[in-house]
Amino acid sequence: MRGFTWLEMLIATAVLGVLMAIAVPMYADYRERARIAKAVSEIGDLQSRIIDYQRENRQLPPDLATVGAGGLLDPWGNSYVYLDYAQKGVKPRKDKWLKPLNTDFDLFSVGKDGDFKENMNAKESADDVVRAWDGRFIGLGKDFDP
Repeated sequence: MRGFTWLEMLIATAVLGVLMAIAVPMYADYRERARIAKAVSEIGDLQSRIIDYQRENRQLPPDLATVGAGGLLDPWGNSYVYLDYAQKGVKPRKDKWLKPLNTDFDLFSVGKDGDFKENMNAKESADDVVRAWDGRFIGLGKDFDP
């Protein structure tokens, strides 16, 4: 019986390295897309709960805990942000034309970087999963183009 030669082992290692260099980023991208899809789904569910609460009580809930989602974290481990525009001092987030994203309330995930800015043009807002146009758009901030 004969084992592998040094050259054969080197070639096998190189092939494995190339495969790993391709597979690892693809898997990381897949996981990130899955997180985004989960955040979009959860924001859609939260939006439905908020609207149901508003129909029953004729006002928006004061916070997410009121609709049973107080401890809900986004896929990156951050709390979802809910802003009721009727509350004093709450300012709406703005699109690239400086128009409010929504007219009723804001609901979003701060995304992978855990940060956001009031203006969607800011780089910190590109990875946010946002609700815009009063719920007609839910997706990445960088994909929102009014």
